[in-house]
Amino acid sequence: MCASYGLDPRFTDAELLAEADADVLEGLRVWAAQNAGETVRPTGKNLRNLSPLIVPRDAGTTLEPAWWGYLVNGEPAKFPSINTRSERLQERPGGLKSRAIVPSTGWFEMQKPSRVWHEFALDNRALFGMAAVTQRGRTADGESFTCYSIVMRSAPAHLADVHDRMPVLIPTAFAQDWLNAEAGRDIIEEALLAAASLDERVTVTPRENDKGEADRLF
Repeated sequence: MCASYGLDPRFTDAELLAEADADVLEGLRVWAAQNAGETVRPTGKNLRNLSPLIVPRDAGTTLEPAWWGYLVNGEPAKFPSINTRSERLQERPGGLKSRAIVPSTGWFEMQKPSRVWHEFALDNRALFGMAAVTQRGRTADGESFTCYSIVMRSAPAHLADVHDRMPVLIPTAFAQDWLNAEAGRDIIEEALLAAASLDERVTVTPRENDKGEADRLF
């Protein structure tokens, strides 16, 4: 699973969108600066930790605050919903009807049995996108949000000893396809092939001195 992720305000924009929208990138920088030093946590019943999400809008893209995890019957889902297995989407492609890109500069996983947290990033510390599927949800007070779940795949060999799963990363050239192509098994299979092109660029760094990481993640 993707336990948490971060967005460093010092990012470069080279890895996100083939035609990066200035308003989207500026919005990300503002949000990241306001949340500097904090990892992104799933939104919960008592905490609205809305995070920036890139979604298709008309002929382009837009940035909107979104809820990480699904809302069911007015409250956060009782089943795990912050991540969705790519294999499940291949079997049930109906879940691909609505898609988004999660901007990030790194994600975090705990290695077992050592219980040491590790940060995964691209080699040049660039901003990158993670594939997500979305659906609308409402809180108990009737407020409506876009809810998102990060799509996960098997990790390549050089990362699997730390964690056996990783987000499906979306290369720049595939971003518009992921956001706008017709829903179906083809789009998730193409996304997996595109994501594999970034495998060798993913680095992993232990965070052994960060004993409070688990408390901040959830």
